Amino acid sequence: MPRDYRLLVPREWFRIDLMQDRWRAQLKTYVDRQAEGRRVPAELQQDVWATLRNTAEAGRARGAMEFFLLTTTRNGGLPASLLVSMMPLGNTPADPEKYAAWLELREPEGPGRRQVSVVDLPAGAAVRVLGATTLSVHALMPGGVGYLTLSFSAPLTGMSGPMEQLCDAIAGSLRWVV
Repeated sequence: MPRDYRLLVPREWFRIDLMQDRWRAQLKTYVDRQAEGRRVPAELQQDVWATLRNTAEAGRARGAMEFFLLTTTRNGGLPASLLVSMMPLGNTPADPEKYAAWLELREPEGPGRRQVSVVDLPAGAAVRVLGATTLSVHALMPGGVGYLTLSFSAPLTGMSGPMEQLCDAIAGSLRWVV
């Protein structure tokens, strides 16, 4: 089992360590900095804070360890984000091909259906799930003990073109430290 992982995230992404008690203060600092010098309405700033806090809390409840944020707008709206989580196997198949098939079966039919595929990363086989505004990469951890999940979200720009390429590049930088 890996003791740790390495992930290259561009410098302009703000990192919040969800394993530390001070994560809420880090998140507040981020929201305040984004509003600084801009005419961001207090209501929008409060909405962004509440949405990001709720995302972080829900992520922590599901094993999230890190939360990265990238401002993509000038008006202080919701940023692009990356939530890094460790997911033990449980009922999840340990084989990425079987996991992808399992996820594919759970995707609803229709235009909003996400694309599920298996990709080879330098860190090993991973399941990639692409939606209109989200991209999740589930990398099987060495020893098959679970998946490290990289959950990207780009609510304003969408997950296509340069944003999709950036998220794929970040996922491609994943390395295990043993």
